[in-house]
Amino acid sequence: MEQIQSLLRDKAWARWTVLVLVASMMFFAYMFVDILSPLASLLNDTLGWDQGIFGTYAAGEYLLNVFGFLILAGIILDKMGVRFTGLLSASLMVIGAAIKFWGVSWAEANTVEWLNAWWPAMPGSAKLAMFGFMIFGCGCEMAGTTVSKILAKWFKGKEMALAMGLEMAIARLGVFAAMWLAPMFSIHFAVNGTNSVVAPLLFASLLLVIGLLNFFVFTIMDNKFDKQLVAVGEAPAVHDPEDEFHVSDLKQIFSSKMFWIVALLCVLYYSAIFPFQRFATNFLEETLSISNAEAAGLFKWFPILAMVLTPFLGAFIDYKGKGASMMLIGALIMIACHCVFAFVLPAYPSKALALVTILILGVSFSLVPASMWPSVPKIIDEKVLGSAYCLIFWVQNVGLCLVPLLIGKLRVATNGYLVPMIVFASFGVLAFILSFLLKIEDRKKGYGLELPNKK
Repeated sequence: MEQIQSLLRDKAWARWTVLVLVASMMFFAYMFVDILSPLASLLNDTLGWDQGIFGTYAAGEYLLNVFGFLILAGIILDKMGVRFTGLLSASLMVIGAAIKFWGVSWAEANTVEWLNAWWPAMPGSAKLAMFGFMIFGCGCEMAGTTVSKILAKWFKGKEMALAMGLEMAIARLGVFAAMWLAPMFSIHFAVNGTNSVVAPLLFASLLLVIGLLNFFVFTIMDNKFDKQLVAVGEAPAVHDPEDEFHVSDLKQIFSSKMFWIVALLCVLYYSAIFPFQRFATNFLEETLSISNAEAAGLFKWFPILAMVLTPFLGAFIDYKGKGASMMLIGALIMIACHCVFAFVLPAYPSKALALVTILILGVSFSLVPASMWPSVPKIIDEKVLGSAYCLIFWVQNVGLCLVPLLIGKLRVATNGYLVPMIVFASFGVLAFILSFLLKIEDRKKGYGLELPNKK
């Protein structure tokens, strides 16, 4: 014990290196998620994916998670630890990406009979891409919860909200990169005058392999850290059965009123953000009468302000608090932005107005997540923290699976974006109500959501 002057966690270079390693994996994951979003029109022209098919494909990312995988992922995380779960999640993302790439690049040109024998409404390429996206989605959501638990472990009593804010900022840079690079790669690798959907997808898939390698490096550091915790007595050398995770411990989560408020707030808020990202480029194309590349160029700025602000907001929460208030303000901003998209922008189609609204929506996208995720360890016991994160993600995935389907169907039925934007704004109204309830409950029970994290 005397030989260990300080834990790895106490060394700034070590904990920030861990942040870079795991955040880079999420950067590559977020980039892969949206790499085809700016190419929706091209997918329709080259592979026959209309907006309904594209919405169904997008919903595939969350399908297996909705049907129970995320609950299993939480149990695996709390039972097996962050190293095993992180490697598993990164591997699933790589496997899913490979299947999706196969579907888009090969299946349509080489029609496979069994692909067309069922579900004829979906092209063969969309079926395989959706299946690959389902596998990827399992890994991506599992990775997101694992990274949250990693940062809670490595930044305990330190700059936890700042670290989580930086991780989210780096991850969102992946959305910017997808919106920026996908059209560029598509045009550069055009074949016979037809832009490519394969080149951007291949590039994003290869980056996921790098993310997997980064996580191998993290496991080496985390293994050394765990040995230090045992040596100084912060962790037992032999686990006491009473301290181990049991499935019956999940009742602590399900019986928590605060958990359900946060989970429902999460699903409503993100249902108005991530599904909107899928359709945003096409929305701007139609509303402003601009090209696909120009629309993607406008929307690529959405995550930038969020990326810049989130770390500062995280630092503010670490030192000053006010997490519950930030969620309330973020929901209000989101309502205003979607109302502008629904009513103002179609009446006054201005690229400047669109850009300003996109940037302001980015402010909302920094306020809510920067305050929401560091709040979870304050309301949930550490033993079941991984399961709590996964259950929140599971509730979120129900919405993220169904909302793209809903928006795709509304697009086809109404032949416009007015109704979809009203739906997104309605989610914001409900999120605002839940934020208000969260603040009231915190004031009654004293969870400390308005208090600073730094000790």
